[in-house]
Amino acid sequence: MRLEYTERQNKFRTEIREWLAANVPKQTLQSFDTEEGFRQHREWEHKLNSGRWSAVTWPEHLGGRGVDLIEWLIFEEEYWRAGAPLRVNQNGIFLLAPTLMEYGTEEQKKRFLPRMAAGDDIWAQGWSEPGAGSDMAAIRCKAIRDGDHYVINGQKTWSTRAVWADWLFGLFRSDPDSVRHHGLTFVLLPLNLPGITIRPIKQLNGLPGFAEIFFDNVRVPVENRMGEEGQGWNVAMATAGFERGLMLRSPGRFQQTAKSLVDLYKAEEKNVDDCSLRDAVVKSWMDAEAYTLATYATAGRLRRGEHIGPEASTNKIFWSELDLSMHETAMRLLGPRAELMGGAPDAGNIGHWLEGFLFAQAGPIYAGSNEIQRNIIAERMLGLPR
Repeated sequence: MRLEYTERQNKFRTEIREWLAANVPKQTLQSFDTEEGFRQHREWEHKLNSGRWSAVTWPEHLGGRGVDLIEWLIFEEEYWRAGAPLRVNQNGIFLLAPTLMEYGTEEQKKRFLPRMAAGDDIWAQGWSEPGAGSDMAAIRCKAIRDGDHYVINGQKTWSTRAVWADWLFGLFRSDPDSVRHHGLTFVLLPLNLPGITIRPIKQLNGLPGFAEIFFDNVRVPVENRMGEEGQGWNVAMATAGFERGLMLRSPGRFQQTAKSLVDLYKAEEKNVDDCSLRDAVVKSWMDAEAYTLATYATAGRLRRGEHIGPEASTNKIFWSELDLSMHETAMRLLGPRAELMGGAPDAGNIGHWLEGFLFAQAGPIYAGSNEIQRNIIAERMLGLPR
């Protein structure tokens, strides 16, 4: 596969590269899993939106630039190359927004998307529950219709960004007698409603990147439902397709990690006596490029009007295991120094590798565990029995 860009695409690349060079913060922002870092990242979302770079694929009247997926991939490559801050609103921009475009009403699009693009509303994801993690069909948290409201009772857990987020999108059981993927409804709700209790969950690095959320007779207007009542499974599967198949983890992220890994190997080469490490670095770079080409191919299919199907599960397995493999290789290259966190006196410019390694451990779990993804591949792509 040979990638060749049009004049328009090259001009677009130059425009975003110049804007990022002029606007990316000179000082690294604090982690968005801290209250101050969350505020800093929200301000960065405001800055992106001021240049209409927050959601480049969206229509212009909703705050975007109306570019196609190929140009989005170009944007992502330049974004990661520039070392720009992580996106605190990735749940909204990359997961919920494409689903809203497909299933939301015109009123919902006008209500939610511009504020999302501006960073005025930061979104958390509310799918997993105790006993219903990767298996979303086991969801028990209820949203029972009461006139023009749903009354929500139950619990969500592992809700990313929920500690300081403004809104939650989630899947709830609206028919208490239903089983599995039937009788589920997709609901959008603000996290400051009466009856909501949020308890932070610490990550491996000690910061509260997740939360468990308890609902006690929380009343949400029916107008906050997306899609039809009882048909939330189809809406959620569209969101999961974006999460696993294309939008959540762009190739630029892994290309930049692979480049950094090559640079690390060159810096440490004189100390390396294990020839397998060279092979691992080369494989990391090749796999990152393979993921890039595969994603461009997927983008091409979507441009032709096709859809992301169960093959999104193969994509999710690949990028999660690639991320883990690259960071494991970095740990091997660094030896005992791999244990240095970014704030350690002797860490220098290597502390980010341990942070990335710890985060990469979650990759095979979030967005649906890789074990579940392999079941999906076996059943829906290969036609194997359950």
